[in-house]
Formats: sequence, structure tokens, C-alpha cells
Amino acid sequence: MAYTINRMISDAGIDDVEARARTALADHGFGVLTEIDVKATMKKKLDVEMPAYRILGACNPKMAHHAIGIEPRVGAMLPCNVILREVEGGVEVSAVDPVASMQAIENADLTAVAGEVRDLLAKAVEAI
Repeated sequence: MAYTINRMISDAGIDDVEARARTALADHGFGVLTEIDVKATMKKKLDVEMPAYRILGACNPKMAHHAIGIEPRVGAMLPCNVILREVEGGVEVSAVDPVASMQAIENADLTAVAGEVRDLLAKAVEAI
């Protein structure tokens, strides 16, 4: 099973794709709670160079509240990470597939919520 929802953006740089991603996520009910510049972190901690790579921790508060109500420890698997990475030919956007990540929890109600979140994330990724 694939564990990410992917899209290649060939007509923009990473800063533009990040701005577009933030807008698309917001338009689909997500806020960005965390931001990690992996490239900068690897340079600072390991003194290694790598292409641009950013992780946005996206959360849809309504869906997160619903999921936590069903399974209180599900917060260990939140937020939904969206990565932006420079690759040959553009910027690849990859969002976690919540259904794939929630397979470790045997709870049909939670699986249904994860499906709704997946649909929202897929629409957001497509809108970038």
C-alpha cells in the first residue's frame, strides 16, 4: 500500500510551492502547526549539503478532535506531515496517507475518519 499522496510541480520553486501548499491546506481546513527545514538542519547538525526538503505538520482541528475522541492516543500519530522536496524537474509534494498510517490501530471508526482526512489531503495536494 502506498503511504503518501504525491504530486510533482515542475513550474515553480520550493518557496512558491510552499506558499501554494499552505494556501491549499488552509482552503481544505488544515493549519500548519510545525515546520522543519530538513536541509538547514542537516547542514547545521551534520555539515552536509542536500537539496531543499521541508516538512509541514498539517492539522485539521475538526478531524483531529474527532479522531482523539475515538482513540485518545492517536495524537502520537498527528499531525499529518506534508513534505516538499526539490527533485530533478521540480518540487515533489508528498502528504502522508492517514489510512496507511492508521492501519496500526484496529478501530473501524478511526479508519473512517482517516479516510475523510485522506480525501481532504488529496484535494489539497491536487490544488497546489
